[in-house]
Amino acid sequence: MSYKIGTKDSPLVLKTPPLSSEYMMHVDAKGEKEILVCTVGKTVLHYNIDCLTDLHQMLKDHGDWMELGSADEQKTVKEGTVEAWGRSESNPNGGWYGLKKGLRGRFGMYIPPLMEALGLAEVTHDAKGNKMKAI
Repeated sequence: MSYKIGTKDSPLVLKTPPLSSEYMMHVDAKGEKEILVCTVGKTVLHYNIDCLTDLHQMLKDHGDWMELGSADEQKTVKEGTVEAWGRSESNPNGGWYGLKKGLRGRFGMYIPPLMEALGLAEVTHDAKGNKMKAI
């Protein structure tokens, strides 16, 4: 599936779920595979682009709001959250959607606003405890 996410020269500018920070997202190639490139200040994270379709399907199957549960790679995450699903060996990817060792976390922070911008999900925008559901 093709998404309008932007390029390195013209990235999509997004805000974290609490609307407290801006970051940029674009699509780039890594070898023959397209990946999501998320730039937060000087930090650059990479995510498997298949996460968009896979997460959307999981949320549709879930059928209700799901807590985001964002956390750094090194931290444990609350089960039943988007972050936990993004790391789980039982997801369609068979594990982490994050591609850069040491920076594979924060899936629940940066992917949900992108999905909202693409019209795939609704995301709450509270100071803490945000959730998402499929559209």
